Amino acid sequence: MKAVEIRKYGSPEGLALVDRPVPVPAEGEVLIATEAIGVGGVDAVIRSGAMASYGFKEGLIPGSEVAGTVTAVGGGVDAAWIGRRAWGFTGLSGAYAEQVAVPIEEVMAIPDALSADDAVTVGTSGVTTHFALSHAHLAPGEKVLIRGAGGSLGTLLVQLAALRGAGAVAVTTSSRERGARLRELGATHVLDRAGEVDREGVGDDAPERYDVIIDIVTGPDMPSFFDKLTPNGRLVAIGIVAGAPPADFGMKLIAAFQQSLTFATFSADTVPITDRRTVRAEQFAAVTRGELRPVIHDVLPLAQAPLAHHKMDTGEAFGRIVLRP
Repeated sequence: MKAVEIRKYGSPEGLALVDRPVPVPAEGEVLIATEAIGVGGVDAVIRSGAMASYGFKEGLIPGSEVAGTVTAVGGGVDAAWIGRRAWGFTGLSGAYAEQVAVPIEEVMAIPDALSADDAVTVGTSGVTTHFALSHAHLAPGEKVLIRGAGGSLGTLLVQLAALRGAGAVAVTTSSRERGARLRELGATHVLDRAGEVDREGVGDDAPERYDVIIDIVTGPDMPSFFDKLTPNGRLVAIGIVAGAPPADFGMKLIAAFQQSLTFATFSADTVPITDRRTVRAEQFAAVTRGELRPVIHDVLPLAQAPLAHHKMDTGEAFGRIVLRP
């Protein structure tokens, strides 16, 4: 089969299309012939080599989620799965391939009305954003700021925050055009990347402080966003597309001791799998009813994975990029 591997850490050109043996599903696994593969921000971070110290080595196949048709099952798995359309989560590697073995507990049937592209756009990002807002204890009427809202996580966060009755849904993004698209999804205020009003006054009616900030970017500028929290405000980091924050970022919290601010990280890995499956099924159904909108920037052939990562690295992508074998 064809697959994409990280031949060399660094730029997207380090990704290469290669021939690999078709996986044989082990005990408790199914084999999925992929129709759609989601490209995530963590894929680009792994490809860059930034997570090499966590055991990710050159030669691995990146990618976390696929959608397609089950073609074989391993021991202990009901053969009735064969021929069914399914979504699957592979972990942090293994998805950029024509066929993928996935543990059955990470596989979900796809509704007939849901496309494979939409499944990989919502499957992981929808669950992460749903529980991130819960982790931040966002309550109806509270003001939320989403930092770096133009990606697959951000476009869903905007919608879900609005559906939860947030009093304001502000976003930071890189252009007025992207801001306009985020407004169509439910954003009420658009700010520049620093969380400020831009030179043309866009966002000049935005709140000065927020009850909740969901940070997909992190990086060296993250501590400055503590200044934008209300007393008892919560900043939750769910991504590190700009890298880690400064080592002394906690000093900002100490300096604001009397404001009772909270910083937290969030990963959906800490959510029980049964809860993840329940929410994912609800969100798949919501997409088919038109209540939740998957935003897809581009659909590219598997061989163009380097182009997909280039679009991610340059910030061109708005929403999810999907690869197809």
